[in-house]
Amino acid sequence: MLIVRQNRVGVQKLFKRFGRFSLLIALSFSTLLAAESFKDFKRSQTDSFKEYKDERDGAFSNYLKQEWEAYTLQEMKSLYEREKPITIEPAKPKEVKPVGPKISIKIEAEKEPKEDLTPIQKEPAISPPPQKRAKDISFDFYGKNLEFDISDGVKSANFYPTNQIGIANYFDAVASSEYESLVLEIQRVSKSMNLNDWGIYLLVSKISRSIYENRDSSKLLSWFLLNKLGYAVKIGLDGRHIVLMHYSAKTIYAAPNFSFSNKKYYVFIDNKKEKIGRVFSYKQDYPGATKPLDLSLDTLPLLGENLEYKVLSFYNFEKKYDVAISYNKNLIDFMASYPQAEYETFFNAPIEQRTYRDLAAGIKKHIDGKKASEAMNFVLSFVQKSFKYEQDNQQFGKEKVMFAQETLFYEKSDCEDRAVLFSYLMKELFGVSVLGVKYEDHMATALYIPLDGDKIRAGSKEYVIADPTYINSTIGMGMPKYRSVKPQSYIVVKNK
Repeated sequence: MLIVRQNRVGVQKLFKRFGRFSLLIALSFSTLLAAESFKDFKRSQTDSFKEYKDERDGAFSNYLKQEWEAYTLQEMKSLYEREKPITIEPAKPKEVKPVGPKISIKIEAEKEPKEDLTPIQKEPAISPPPQKRAKDISFDFYGKNLEFDISDGVKSANFYPTNQIGIANYFDAVASSEYESLVLEIQRVSKSMNLNDWGIYLLVSKISRSIYENRDSSKLLSWFLLNKLGYAVKIGLDGRHIVLMHYSAKTIYAAPNFSFSNKKYYVFIDNKKEKIGRVFSYKQDYPGATKPLDLSLDTLPLLGENLEYKVLSFYNFEKKYDVAISYNKNLIDFMASYPQAEYETFFNAPIEQRTYRDLAAGIKKHIDGKKASEAMNFVLSFVQKSFKYEQDNQQFGKEKVMFAQETLFYEKSDCEDRAVLFSYLMKELFGVSVLGVKYEDHMATALYIPLDGDKIRAGSKEYVIADPTYINSTIGMGMPKYRSVKPQSYIVVKNK
């Protein structure tokens, strides 16, 4: 140890005293000690990584350390080829000819909780339970207070150095930690809250950001957890920053994406200043993580309740109509987070039962006893006139398709938002088959009903046009500019 601690003067004295040969011995000894120290360091690092909890992780860790490839950003798709109209000239009001059977709307009653008829018995006095230990992280998730315990290994994992080696280091640290209970708890919470894939993505992102202040580290944890949950998710490097990429079998519009073996992986950007360019990444998915991100919202999540109310008002032939509704603001916030999925996602998502019952009851009192043509046209007028028309780019600064629930919440909406709401009401109130009818800069609907007017043919069936954006139009009246135009596509609205 004496030789290792020699400063430059000491080494010179040593050289003079023992000669060149002695100095060579000293330097060799110093080098040997350094080598042994490095071996000790490596051994300590290896020992700090307990055995992987999952047999897949060792091979995947080695794979991450192989040479990565460059991937080029793919062109983002837009929902519309042309800009939607800024204003739409209304049609001349027209009386509806009463046709069809009389309507009587049925509203399913809210299920009351069963009364417990068990006789009440006095419970013996017991001491209050001990206070629960506070968990490591807690946060609000759409009105639900969620808490999670995080293992020390996950908390201490670090993205260092900020390159490919740092990613492998992070993976090794978390893969050898006690992460399994966190994955199980995410699965339990997701099931209890009825979260779809998008809800699970949001939950995992919230957990990751609650653990790490560093955004790159939080993305790495999201990547790790989503892979363990079975989702095909990749990580990439854009310079020194992490890019999280999600496989989707369906197109996600206006989202940066990369192609891996003809499979699209999409990036969700929550910071408008964040710019994505070329990334360096790897080809193979994590073993067994093959599930695509499915944005379908066939059933609604069970969120915390934040009840709000509003009245939707409109005039029809100079008579005012009011429809009062209630809604859960947390559900509106959840839906507002959604990316631009394919239209089927929005056309086939339900309205919250509480809101639908209010809506159906408000409409029922105006249409019960009327002929089918009158009742259906009343609903068309309700959707046309209860909201102001405004392009999404003007209202939100981007294209945004709304769920029917959202359209009821916002004061303004454009063509596809109204088409989504109108199609849902026609299906639920009247049991009618509906199509979304997409043009290059507009969206209308078509109904499979025996009424006269402008029609389109889809498959072997003929549908009559109904346009929720063409104010004062009735069923069978399409906008003049689209009457001779063949629609680009149809969106099938699933029946009950």
